[in-house]
Amino acid sequence: MAETTSAVLPFLPAQWTQLSNRQKLGLLGGIALALALIVAAWLWLRAPSYGVLFSNLSEADGGQIVAALEQQNIPYKLGHGGSSILVPAERVHDLRLRLAAQGLPKGGLVGFEVMENQKLGISQFAEQINYQRALEGELSRTIQTLSAVRAARVHLAIPKQTAFLRDEIKPSASVVVGLQPGRTLDPIQIAGIVHLVSSSVPQLSPANVSIIDQDGKLLSPAPDKNRLAGLDASQIAYVRDLEKRYLERVDDLLVALVGKDNFRAQLTADVDFSHVEQVEESYQPNPAPKTAIRSQQTQESGSGNPPAMGVPGALTNQPPVPATAPLTAPPVASAGATGTAAGNYSRNATINYELDKTVRHVRGVPGSIKRLSLAIVVNHRPGPPGKDGKPGKPVPPSAEELKRIEELAKQAVGFDEKRGDTISVAAAPLTPKEAETLPELPLWKDPFVLAFAKDVGQYLLLGLLALLLWFKLVKPLLSMAQPPGEREKAEEEAVAAAEEKAPQTGEQPLVKSFEDRLKEARELAQKEPKLVAELIKEWMGANANA
Repeated sequence: MAETTSAVLPFLPAQWTQLSNRQKLGLLGGIALALALIVAAWLWLRAPSYGVLFSNLSEADGGQIVAALEQQNIPYKLGHGGSSILVPAERVHDLRLRLAAQGLPKGGLVGFEVMENQKLGISQFAEQINYQRALEGELSRTIQTLSAVRAARVHLAIPKQTAFLRDEIKPSASVVVGLQPGRTLDPIQIAGIVHLVSSSVPQLSPANVSIIDQDGKLLSPAPDKNRLAGLDASQIAYVRDLEKRYLERVDDLLVALVGKDNFRAQLTADVDFSHVEQVEESYQPNPAPKTAIRSQQTQESGSGNPPAMGVPGALTNQPPVPATAPLTAPPVASAGATGTAAGNYSRNATINYELDKTVRHVRGVPGSIKRLSLAIVVNHRPGPPGKDGKPGKPVPPSAEELKRIEELAKQAVGFDEKRGDTISVAAAPLTPKEAETLPELPLWKDPFVLAFAKDVGQYLLLGLLALLLWFKLVKPLLSMAQPPGEREKAEEEAVAAAEEKAPQTGEQPLVKSFEDRLKEARELAQKEPKLVAELIKEWMGANANA
């Protein structure tokens, strides 16, 4: 093929006039088509890939961004009905930074920049409206910075201030968030949005902030519902953490005792979160040695000298014994004496003894454990191997082993029978856990393989297109454009080559037989079908002219 081309190309300019008009048009059309296909394939391979610059744009933001791109002579494409703008992939990040410096896109929201162009003589009502619009826009922009939030709108209801406290109305706020596909807001993020909005508006209580998503689902907790139900997410999290820490203690013991996959343990904790305050005041009689007189009253009346008192004898000269009060007697003692013949004389005494008083103030701490319930299942251990070397039948653990496991578990969780704690240890054959394996990604879905195949496929397609053009278009046109003299010369060379390849015996005959020539003609037709076809066409044309 290379020899034929090199032999033909030098004679094309000189023998252009020898070609017919049909051959000239075919040759020119084929060359032009081949060049066009090659140039188109090259441009297709060199065409830049486009990436998304911005998506979900409003009409106002989209028009401003398109105008900015046209001023900078940057190619772009519109997608998704004009809501997305695509630019060359290598310039996506650069253009985002440049447009962000110009404040684009604004997201259809107006921030405090609305206060920069205030008109002279504007009313106080219009200033208040502009301030509220700016505050709503700034809060919406801030909420949109969260990774899970795609779009956000904030509506503030700020009542007019009044001098009468009775008629004062507290402000409220509503937040609508559009979440990213497959994303959700956890309770901490919701509480953060509520705190952000309530802290940005004076006298706005967090209870007056409502948050809903794009489906109309209420995300912020309802205060009345939580108050009536008495549920708190932090309390539930505390119980889960408490159960987890107790189970970790049990696991640490049983892993060393029976093995990692030879037991299952579950624990349930009943936690009391109620606030209890108790005041107790108790009274008890004082013991005899520790009696204390609270009050004492003595009254004497009569005329004359007081009579002699006491027991006659030696005991009268001894000091009086301390008075004792019986435990069951009332705390009042009285004594009296009447006069004798010496005169009319009386004496009354009242003594009040102090009581033993105890006042106790008890305040219960919320989060105390009311009861623990622990359940443990121990796997059967493998039996001794048989004579054939195979493992024997699994053997359940003995009662002594289960009792030891139960005692260890009680010590680990701080078992208290008075509190009502329960524990259950049983033996049963356990099914081994299946290993969690991630599904293998098929080769035809691997992003790296797809990108590599795309790059290689482009160049292979270009090569196949070039070969197809050469064998199906260029080479036949060159054969058609070949001059008759050169064509006859090529035929002679082909015949000579066929004769050289023919099998030779000891003595080559001078005249070939008809069968040999027919065989050579068949071989030539198989190797050079186009040349034979042109030769037959010329013969047919010569016969027609004759």
